[in-house]
Amino acid sequence: MMRLLHILVIAALVLAAADVYKIKFESTRQAQRIAKVKLEIRREQDGIAGLRAEWAKLDAPARIQDLAKRHLALKPLDARQFDRFDKLPERPAELVPIEEPDPIGMVIAKPELIDRTPTASIPPPKSLAPQANASPPQARR
Repeated sequence: MMRLLHILVIAALVLAAADVYKIKFESTRQAQRIAKVKLEIRREQDGIAGLRAEWAKLDAPARIQDLAKRHLALKPLDARQFDRFDKLPERPAELVPIEEPDPIGMVIAKPELIDRTPTASIPPPKSLAPQANASPPQARR
């Protein structure tokens, strides 16, 4: 009887040791996985920090001002560019008939309906200036 009890206790100790070893192995594997995920998180944070630094560099007002000076034909605003209200032309006649279901679509489809006369004393851009030998477009109503 005592021998059977010793065998059972030894078997229980072996099973307990195997279970402890299994738990230790699983915890080591989980710790490695956590370390790997932390490393990936750190890499992503470093990448985000690099992108933020690049964005700050690209978004710098001085850089944008320099690019605007180099690539855009902008000129400083002059007070003479504005007119008083009494010098502005009258509001143009209705360009699109009211009964038209989609007035914006009609203007897009028929751009000749748009009156391209300037509304201030600023001369129109060269692309919108009337040609010397071209006749003005006829408005269809």
